[in-house]
Amino acid sequence: MAMLTEYHTPLLVELEPTTNLNDLLAARVARTPDDPVVEFKSATGRWMALTGSELDAEVIALAKGLIARGVVPGDRVGIMAHTSISWALLDWAIWAVGAVSVPMYETSSNEQVEWICRDAKVDLLFVGNDDFLSVVNDARSIGPVPDADNVLVLDQGALDALKLAGQDISDEEIARSRGLANGDDLATIIYTSGTTGRPKGVELTHANFAILAQNAAAQFPEIVSAPGAKVLLFLPMAHVFARFIHVLGTSANSVVGYVSDISTLLDDLEAFKPTWLLAVPRVFEKVYNGADQKASLGGKQKIFRWAAKTSIAYSRALSTPSGPSIGLKLQHRVADLLVLKKIRALLGGNAKFAVSGGAALGERLGHFYRGLGLLVLEGYGLTETTAPISVNLPKNIKIGTVGRPFPGCSVRIADDGEVLLKGPSVFSRYHNNPEATAEVFDDGWFHSGDLGSLDEDGYIRITGRKKELIVTAGGKNVAPAVLEDRLRGHPLVSQCVVVGDGRPFVGALVTLDADALPGWLKTHGKEDMPVAEAMTDSDVLASLDQAIARTNRAVSRAESIRKFQVLGSDFTVESGYLTPSLKVKRDLVLKDFAHEVDAIYT
Repeated sequence: MAMLTEYHTPLLVELEPTTNLNDLLAARVARTPDDPVVEFKSATGRWMALTGSELDAEVIALAKGLIARGVVPGDRVGIMAHTSISWALLDWAIWAVGAVSVPMYETSSNEQVEWICRDAKVDLLFVGNDDFLSVVNDARSIGPVPDADNVLVLDQGALDALKLAGQDISDEEIARSRGLANGDDLATIIYTSGTTGRPKGVELTHANFAILAQNAAAQFPEIVSAPGAKVLLFLPMAHVFARFIHVLGTSANSVVGYVSDISTLLDDLEAFKPTWLLAVPRVFEKVYNGADQKASLGGKQKIFRWAAKTSIAYSRALSTPSGPSIGLKLQHRVADLLVLKKIRALLGGNAKFAVSGGAALGERLGHFYRGLGLLVLEGYGLTETTAPISVNLPKNIKIGTVGRPFPGCSVRIADDGEVLLKGPSVFSRYHNNPEATAEVFDDGWFHSGDLGSLDEDGYIRITGRKKELIVTAGGKNVAPAVLEDRLRGHPLVSQCVVVGDGRPFVGALVTLDADALPGWLKTHGKEDMPVAEAMTDSDVLASLDQAIARTNRAVSRAESIRKFQVLGSDFTVESGYLTPSLKVKRDLVLKDFAHEVDAIYT
């Protein structure tokens, strides 16, 4: 079948040019004034809720406080905190006064905080706790950040103080300020975490978010607007993906739950019972590998793996004209009773849909979760596209792709395979950086930097990053993402960086998953050992050899991994080798581990 080079999806919902994000919140409050709109955990760990009217009252009170502190339309207000109801309320309050929110990752360094405050001209900064305050204080010695009086600490009662300060501001003043912004006015500046160089500020408007959210609600009513719809938000709200879901869930008919500590995620899922989720692929990999490990420790690994294989086969059969056979349906029912329903319970028991982005999920996991009863809708997007610009649809899914373009969006595949994007959710410029803006736009098309293809139905496949393309000494072009995504599916593997540019063959740097290692060792009859010892253990290396052999089945021999090197420590955000959105900083890894790369070829 012929492959397409361009595909467009018509817009479902058009908005007036004057529509802003405050209008979306107002419409939700009007629809459900007495029903829960958000839920969160109190300081004592008890789940609490705010109705539409209560949420609106909180936003108004905080907006009054911002005005009392001198915040005017267009001012930049920074937020550096864990995901929480406070973060959400501040976001809506900042928009209510016509100001611009500037998020900062919890892992941002003092230099990054100083740069963002200086570049965005942040006037007022909210930080979550004393740890973040310390980073900001250190940043002040580098350059211009808000003075101590304009850095407010959430854990020290900043929001209560803000509400107290605004008591004399009238409701009419907030009603007026809520209508000031038009769709093309700036709503937020999100600084890309960046795998190289200084973060760039992506300017996103009210229309970027509002049009995307309204069209997503129209496209996914069975997910975001179904009776009892609930979504648990645990990804960092400094990330555009979480930020979009925060806007979408609140403006649609979902109840949005906010949790800040991912270490209690399983307990929170059980208590909150979301009907839909969002996560990066690593979360889905962890759930699968954790279940496999638990089954192994309980002597039930064969049952688990049979159930997983049955789930995958059942899902694959769903994509065929005839569907699953009677025999496969019976096997699937048994697998569900023995294993699959227990994994659903780990996710709260009510989750039927999940949205995955940030990296490739892989067909195996996609089919596993669909067979489990959780339809993972893989999508694709960037900070520059306000998160998703394409996504699979519940009734029209192609596992292994990232779906068709969102309503109103277009995708074009350039001659060199680069994915070009256009649509109402695509940003217009980088903040204070016309040179970088000019580099990524050509005739209105945004150059994503990703490589991909379009099939005959307009579904997109992402095959790698243009700048990461490896060319071996033999002239073979290799997209490392295909190999890396598959190899990370092994329980022992945490991260993988494929190498081989200008080299005679393809190799890989591999890090071990320290959390999964003890269970793996126990199930293989071995004594517990630290990563430093496990990295040279013959059984560990043999298992990685087998994993690489399975990974290589996806590519030609010229593209396959011939040798690998296990590193003694993992890549983490704290060590500087991962971005806050968990992408590997490839250039830094190749620079710092050049000796280990050379060892592959000696």
